[in-house]
Amino acid sequence: MSVQQGRQLRCPAGTVLFRPADPCRGFIIVRSGRIRVSLTAANGREIVLYRVREGEVCLQTFSCLIENRRYSAQGLAETELDAEIVAPAAFRTRIARDENFRDDIFHAVARRFADFKQLVEDVALSGFEARLARALLRLADSGEIVSATHDTLAVETGSGRAVVSRQLQEFARRNLVTTTRGRIRLLDRRRLGELAGQPLADGN
Repeated sequence: MSVQQGRQLRCPAGTVLFRPADPCRGFIIVRSGRIRVSLTAANGREIVLYRVREGEVCLQTFSCLIENRRYSAQGLAETELDAEIVAPAAFRTRIARDENFRDDIFHAVARRFADFKQLVEDVALSGFEARLARALLRLADSGEIVSATHDTLAVETGSGRAVVSRQLQEFARRNLVTTTRGRIRLLDRRRLGELAGQPLADGN
């Protein structure tokens, strides 16, 4: 995904890019790094809506630009970030005139809605055991180590820290994981995948 007339944005991990009620400064194109978009409820509980990587669309930003409204969630640079910010007018012009660019954007938005469908299923239809197993597999990518605190996992699963701690203890008792401070090792990805409803292929 390439757009001209953008300005470069480089920032360290932990930088807040936007907050609820902020105006949208432009369309974000991630070149490297990762953005975490989350929502905080009135009771203070936070849940991760999605992450934005290279080639992906920030649905919050897209909606704000198309509907001319303000942000309703928070965007945080989860890693060191190299991105491009395209001014709203330039973005709208490109969307209107460039069919290939428009198709790329709309396909990316469609994929993002699929992520939201999974989030709704996780929170509304899945038991917590399955939600935590999915979060661990997602954060570990293809590896065995998850570098995350219990608070972080609570945000990932839309739950409380105590609930996460109890379930991790149960996973450890069943020899699925081992835990140390800020670090979780996956001992049995296959069984975790079965719990998550995501059976792993042979060799994984």
